[in-house]
Amino acid sequence: MRAYEMMLIYSPQLDEEALEAAIQRTKDLIANNGGEVEKADKWGRRRFAYEIDDMTEGFYVVMDFKAESGATAEVERVLKITEEVVRYLLVRKDEE
Repeated sequence: MRAYEMMLIYSPQLDEEALEAAIQRTKDLIANNGGEVEKADKWGRRRFAYEIDDMTEGFYVVMDFKAESGATAEVERVLKITEEVVRYLLVRKDEE
């Protein structure tokens, strides 16, 4: 398994309960594809440097997880079509 870090920006229209549900769905998505979430760090609502889809802010969450390289393709595919996710960035951590 490889180590990955993913930053997600969720829509600012979500209330606290909907945000928690969206984060849990993302964790379940990783788990269902053979990965394991090590931690999910909520950064809270932050202002964007520029406007994205008529939004000026969003909820930032950073997740560290381990998965096989093939599982990340499915995770990215689902995140692209998930309405709550404004943007995401998935990077593989270097082996130390």
